Amino acid sequence: MTTQTLVVAAVCFRDAADRILTVRKRGTSYFMLPGGKFEPGEGSGAAALREVHEELGVTIRSEDLALLGSWTGAAANELDTLVDATIYLSIVVITPISSAEIVELRWIDPTATAEPEFPLAPLLTDFVFPALAA
Repeated sequence: MTTQTLVVAAVCFRDAADRILTVRKRGTSYFMLPGGKFEPGEGSGAAALREVHEELGVTIRSEDLALLGSWTGAAANELDTLVDATIYLSIVVITPISSAEIVELRWIDPTATAEPEFPLAPLLTDFVFPALAA
């Protein structure tokens, strides 16, 4: 069994109630942060900005982002795959629209103690939510 690693960048958006925006991509079951893989020659910040525009129809600037952290963990929707993710926190509140491969948007309280009724990517529960709480 060979494990592959996907390198991605994503953005953590909060709403006025401090909930986190999660998305579900077509053909998948797990909710995750908006973002995705790099294009050739692209850095993590540029990839995050491009993916947010493609997936949510939102244009933000690099000045609107702060690095939350970089982590490697189990990929949500691919077997035998790790995800090496650079996560940015947005300082702007957005009104997202499902675009590209995004079929569903959900806002979730990262401090909720009850399990959500929908599956969350391990990157969120293992790394992002604890980083936000710190």
